[in-house]
Amino acid sequence: MAIVSNPFVANLPKQLSNEELLQALRIDIIGEYEAVIGYEAHAQAAADPRVKQILLKLADDERKHVGQLQQLLILLSPREGQLLDQGKQVVAQQEQNPLQAVNPFVN
Repeated sequence: MAIVSNPFVANLPKQLSNEELLQALRIDIIGEYEAVIGYEAHAQAAADPRVKQILLKLADDERKHVGQLQQLLILLSPREGQLLDQGKQVVAQQEQNPLQAVNPFVN
């Protein structure tokens, strides 16, 4: 989602509520992942290894931004952090017991 063409994107008419800010952070995370995809696609297409290396470094920087934004989500919504942890636990259980089906939709 390109927002460069909108010169008023930063002119918010009010402070965001906590829920609005959480949504904005989720959108920011999507933007960071879109940048990762773009940088990696450009790196794959680059013939010059120097350019490829820099693009891959930029993609890694975007991943760090994702982590920072996730931490902000958790700061504003501890429940968000609990749910992320639960998702990690489901995967860890599946890794430990690959033959046992773990239903991720059951608490």
